[in-house]
Amino acid sequence: MPAASARPLLLALALTGLLAPSAFAQTAAQTAAQIAPACGGDLPTFLQGVKAEAVSMGASAEAADRALAGAAIDQKVLSRDRAQGVFRQTFLEFSQRTVSQARLDIGRQKMQQYAQVFQRAEKEYGVAPGVITAFWAMETDFGAVQGDFNTRNALVTLSHDCRRPELFRPQLLALIEMVQHGDLDPATNTGAWAGEIGQVQMLPKDIIAHGVDGDGDGHINVKTSAPDAILTAASFIKSLGFKPGEPWIQEVELPESLPYEKSGLGNEMPASEWFKLGVKPRDGNTAFGALPAALVLPQGRKGPAFITYPNFAIYLAWNQSFIYTTSAAYFATRLAGAPPYAKGNPEPGLSIEEMKLLQTKLDGIGHDVGKIDGILGSGTRVAVQKAQQKLGMPADGWPTAALLNAL
Repeated sequence: MPAASARPLLLALALTGLLAPSAFAQTAAQTAAQIAPACGGDLPTFLQGVKAEAVSMGASAEAADRALAGAAIDQKVLSRDRAQGVFRQTFLEFSQRTVSQARLDIGRQKMQQYAQVFQRAEKEYGVAPGVITAFWAMETDFGAVQGDFNTRNALVTLSHDCRRPELFRPQLLALIEMVQHGDLDPATNTGAWAGEIGQVQMLPKDIIAHGVDGDGDGHINVKTSAPDAILTAASFIKSLGFKPGEPWIQEVELPESLPYEKSGLGNEMPASEWFKLGVKPRDGNTAFGALPAALVLPQGRKGPAFITYPNFAIYLAWNQSFIYTTSAAYFATRLAGAPPYAKGNPEPGLSIEEMKLLQTKLDGIGHDVGKIDGILGSGTRVAVQKAQQKLGMPADGWPTAALLNAL
């Protein structure tokens, strides 16, 4: 492995404070803290505080100056942050759009083109090629759409803004480290509005901690180097707890009757117990019966059905949207050779206004649905399931007109 491979550990140690800063750097940081607020205020003064903190953590003053020179507040970033979208599509709608035949074909071509890189990823990090490739496809269409926001300005904007500085200031400090090691040009590097960079859209702090020089050029460039992006993603996924050789999701067929109140993420039992209840893997593979598994029904008992295994947790760590994560996990199984899922014939869902009415009714009888926004989030799914069970309906967590009328 190239000498640069030791860099992520050193930078991670610096960022977490495990490498002690010098007394001079500590004094500089303390002085900056006295004159510069953690967020908001005059931008030059704020940037002076960021520079002092970066220097106290091991960055050079020259690198900090280079990284922050010309930094500006991007109002478009603030607009995106204030108006973040949420998934309103159903699983069938979203997965049919994202897991297209064209993407599957390109994904398989990429897996052949970079076969040696994927072999290294699996050997060193234990991550299956399809898992990485599915993220690569869904995040940027294999690098084609990486975002056009200046990364430095995006992170300066979100760090300076006082809504969530604790999330973004560490990313800005990590970006300075990337600049110091020649892995990012602050003036030209572009990415997503929230600071994600590269072909698999990772934040600077994660790139520093898990970056791998896959092409051997002495730098970690997840924006233009597919080998760097693939191996960095593999390292990151491993850090999330991915277990080699184990499945992540498996499509199943359901029996005519089932205790649906046992379904849903968080309601795990050995997969063998699901098999005993009549749940059948479509591929016939019951070899992982000893693993804990949850039955997930994205559109209720009449739609596609899956059991998730412990490796599915890495998807939830990557993105908290249930629809996104289930689609990405399904995509990875397709790249690994699984057939298309059975669409089934799910019951029609509710409109946004009907969902708001349902949430209002559920909230009124003591269920915690969170914000009444017309979105089928995790809290609403749980509330729906509990209400269905109490009413003697199949408790599959899918909101329908029948449930709304019953309430």
